[in-house]
Amino acid sequence: MNKIKSITTTAITLTLLASTSFSSSAMDKYIEQSLIEVCKASTSNSTVKFNKTMKSFRLNNKAVANKVMCNGDDITDFARNHGSYKVAAKLEKSLNGDVSITDVAALSKIHVNFVE
Repeated sequence: MNKIKSITTTAITLTLLASTSFSSSAMDKYIEQSLIEVCKASTSNSTVKFNKTMKSFRLNNKAVANKVMCNGDDITDFARNHGSYKVAAKLEKSLNGDVSITDVAALSKIHVNFVE
């Protein structure tokens, strides 16, 4: 009976230790430091400094513009809030998709002929 208790206790302890070790390291320290440096560079309003930081960590503008959050804001809003309008404009150019708005009512009518 004592043997079963000790095996059960050991199994539960190992399970708890394994689950806490995985959750405590949510992000690698190198990745975290590199993203902090990118966020700091985005506040400089210097596209040269921002590009240098991006190249030093081998990041591209599209991935950073779409995925990086700095203090709860996406990086373009974060840069703009800190007065870094040049870097914000550079990042906005990298965002996914080209949006165009067409006023359908202002277009000329399209005539379609069909036979039933």
